[in-house]
Amino acid sequence: MSRTVRTVLGDLDPAELGVTDSHDHLFIRSPLLPGQELDDPAAAEEVLRAYAAAGGRTLVQWTPFGMGRGADSLATLSRTTGVHIVAATGAHQAAHYAAGPVPYADLAERFVAELTTGLPGASESARAGLIKVADDAGRTTAHTRRTMAAAAEAHHATGSPIAIHLEPDGDPHEVLSRLSSRDGVRPDRIIFGHLTRFPDRATYRSLAAEGVHLALDSPSRIGHPTDLQAFDVIADLVDAGHADQLLLGADTTTRTARQAGGPTRLLTDLVPRLARAYGPELPELLLTTNPAAAFAADWRNP
Repeated sequence: MSRTVRTVLGDLDPAELGVTDSHDHLFIRSPLLPGQELDDPAAAEEVLRAYAAAGGRTLVQWTPFGMGRGADSLATLSRTTGVHIVAATGAHQAAHYAAGPVPYADLAERFVAELTTGLPGASESARAGLIKVADDAGRTTAHTRRTMAAAAEAHHATGSPIAIHLEPDGDPHEVLSRLSSRDGVRPDRIIFGHLTRFPDRATYRSLAAEGVHLALDSPSRIGHPTDLQAFDVIADLVDAGHADQLLLGADTTTRTARQAGGPTRLLTDLVPRLARAYGPELPELLLTTNPAAAFAADWRNP
């Protein structure tokens, strides 16, 4: 069976992804971000059209269930704008769910259903193509242990890649050990997000040495510390020989961040800086070649 990327309009040859924003949000809401919801399909369409005009071809949305991921709009937006969209199943930290506890008993089954049957409320039976879960700031909670175990179970059932939201006070090596050593998920099926949050170069270099994909997903806020150091983190990992594991994303999580440019700014600001420093081959690798490997899977339907 050939590997494909699962988009909301169906499975796609990885070679057709083109320029890819590997971590972003067209729709998201959280009680931790009051008044900053991304919930307008018309605004999302504007974002995608601007991104496409700048050369973008695919956007990977990491919004999991219960956080307003716009499942009923994604297929229409993809068809209307011509931008491929990869949607996520999974679960974020417990604090993002104001309605109450996540239904742990059937969590893996929910992930599998959304990856193989379709997202609840989605038009055209649009399916997820990614499992997104999150680490904690500080000690690992029971919620995180359960969601990561469910993610590993769903991965083994379907072949889906797993994306991990990291916190600067968390322990990414413990997360990797939990998923890889204990739950048997191959490191190359894991994508770690928010590497720019870690000031210690040894942290992300050692993660890269384990074989995971690393998403350098600046939050699209001009002047934000993680945005300012994104270039330096990328340069360090390139110099360390890990260029083929790096992905780029804008991670637009608020209305304020969207006003600063969102995924379009990723292509008009960071990418030209990388091209000037390293030549056009590096942006091509980080935006096109690497996402094709990271998000492709040998999909199984249990």
